[in-house]
Amino acid sequence: MLNPVHPRRRNAIRTSAGERIYLTVCFLVLACFFVACLLPFYLIIINSLVPAMDLSRGGFQLWPKTFSLDGYRYVLGNGKVFTNYLVSITVTVCGTALATIVTAMFAYGLAHPRVKYRYKLSFLTYIPMIMGSGLVGFYLLVVSVLHINDTLLALILPYVLSPFNTFIMVSHFRGLPYELTEAAYIDGAHDGFVFFKVVWPMSVIPTVTIMLFYALGYWNDWWLANLFITRTELKPLQILIRNIISRQQMAAIMGSSANFVMQPLTVQLVTVCITIGPILLVYPFVQKYFVQGITVGAVKG
Repeated sequence: MLNPVHPRRRNAIRTSAGERIYLTVCFLVLACFFVACLLPFYLIIINSLVPAMDLSRGGFQLWPKTFSLDGYRYVLGNGKVFTNYLVSITVTVCGTALATIVTAMFAYGLAHPRVKYRYKLSFLTYIPMIMGSGLVGFYLLVVSVLHINDTLLALILPYVLSPFNTFIMVSHFRGLPYELTEAAYIDGAHDGFVFFKVVWPMSVIPTVTIMLFYALGYWNDWWLANLFITRTELKPLQILIRNIISRQQMAAIMGSSANFVMQPLTVQLVTVCITIGPILLVYPFVQKYFVQGITVGAVKG
């Protein structure tokens, strides 16, 4: 007696030999691309554990024979590292939260049909994307007008509104059905309720996208601290690392030992591992929103 053929097996699409070869080649190319992307991170992490003398003699190694934590002891041995690390985390978290809220609210005003001067405001928002205000005026505004130098506000407020991120949110808000907000207005809801309870919950993807942009900007920034912060306890981690590398490069110039010559490279590898950690922990959770959020409002063909 013949076994009945399962319907799914009978209707299954058979792939030809050419298609299987094509899929195999695609998988191999993607695997090579994955290795090429992962290899720099691996080399940085593994060579940060190599002794300075071995690094100077053999260069970068895929798997070193000996390991050493001297670079980490040198960088973390400074008690100020943890204080500056906390400053960077505080600025990144608070700045990202504030910038995301301000950007979303401002973008909602630019996209709302009831705002009378939305087109003029959009034009004024676009101007900073093509020309800057200049360093002198910016410095005088922060120091002489706002008087926020030597405070964490000097590290947060200048980046609290990005025109690029604003237009990402504007494109998304304009694509939402206006009937939803109109129904809320008919039910007696005010603008704040409509934005926070109706519009923003439907804007998770672009919100997460601009949050990632703001977080990267705040975390990597050292320019504002270099301009406005003189108190050591308020300087972010990036300034401390810059000072450590500068001192080690000066020691390499003044010294004659190979250990001193290669010490700046070891310190750089260690500091990269220390500073990149939080971003690597956060990025995998928001990566799925990134591409979709950055293409909001794009022309589809």
